[in-house]
Amino acid sequence: MPELAKNYAKRERYYYGNIYNHTTVRPLRQEGNPFAAPYPQSVQKLRPRPKVNHKKVNRFNLIHRCISIAVMLAIGCTVLPFGFNRVTKSMIFKSPYPEVKSDFKNEGYPTIGYLNNHLFNNIPQFRGAQIKKPLMTPLVENAHMVGIENGIKSLMAQYPTIHPSVFVWDYDTGHFADINASEQFSAASIIKLPVLLQLFRSIEAKQVSLYDEMTLTDYYRAEGSGGLQFKAENSKYTLDYLARVMITDSDNSATNMIMSKLGSMTDVNQGIRDWGIKHTHVKTWLPDLGGTNHTTARDLATMLYNIENPEFLSMSSREKIFDYMGHVKNNRLIQAGLGPGASFLHKTGDIGKMLGDAGIVYAPDGKKYIVVILVNRPYNSVAGKDFIVRASEIIYNYMVK
Repeated sequence: MPELAKNYAKRERYYYGNIYNHTTVRPLRQEGNPFAAPYPQSVQKLRPRPKVNHKKVNRFNLIHRCISIAVMLAIGCTVLPFGFNRVTKSMIFKSPYPEVKSDFKNEGYPTIGYLNNHLFNNIPQFRGAQIKKPLMTPLVENAHMVGIENGIKSLMAQYPTIHPSVFVWDYDTGHFADINASEQFSAASIIKLPVLLQLFRSIEAKQVSLYDEMTLTDYYRAEGSGGLQFKAENSKYTLDYLARVMITDSDNSATNMIMSKLGSMTDVNQGIRDWGIKHTHVKTWLPDLGGTNHTTARDLATMLYNIENPEFLSMSSREKIFDYMGHVKNNRLIQAGLGPGASFLHKTGDIGKMLGDAGIVYAPDGKKYIVVILVNRPYNSVAGKDFIVRASEIIYNYMVK
């Protein structure tokens, strides 16, 4: 036999049977492969195909089908009529139990009655902030002001009971300082700033006027800051007066009256979402002693920046707002840390556990910057005030150096 033929025979024996120990190797399956070589006859004889009992298989298939049909019939005779009578029938026909009323909206959204920020077709809803086309222009943040950040961090080590949030933004360069600036804090009376902005947005939309009058009733009276709570019943005040005392005296009763005029807290929240502000919202009428109204230092800085945005507010609205903010009576926080000759347009907030101040600084040398400082503190601790004053000094000295 030629050598090539011998090698070919050996390969066949290697695949289909071992010639050295006379044991068989399990062949690969050949069904469905048109390119596979056929089994040798010897291998086919070694591995005969098992016989299939078709009668047995058919019998089991019949049993399975009978069981499946029985189960489906049981479901159809019990569950489906029950569901039809209780659900489907009441949707199509009159309910057989007219005395039972179902409020599907409240069952599906149990908290919507007191947690909402939007109204559509007079139905309370949740809505996220307008991100694609916000009405407010976001701040352009360039480089970090590391000197301010390091100085604030060193100050924080001296006040272990204080947890602050600080944001500073330079109008000239866009440089900024950020210490927990995106962390949510209780807004306290600083929530009156977005209420004021929404008021003037409504004025420019011709919905209300600064000369509109409102009547003080017990419904609006609110304890805490402001003297309007002690005024006579049915006294009348213009929106201009209410807006002024809301900012200068931080009057809670005036704030509630303005929010009611705008359409309640929902209208304010809806405006905030339209501006593109994500983390600021009003949940409680003032005074919010529980701290449920929230904001962030970065959100407040964005609002302050857009007061001068001509696409957001007109010049006349801006002048009125700055007039209010320039006469805030509480000058013991950020303003106390500024140098001589500096002016400050701002709004403060205090609910005991949170103390804060937010505004725009105008230094004598022409430097202009936004500064927001919020601190969580032990209730009414003087350390909160001291921290804000010293932090304001650090920021001012860095900005005017």
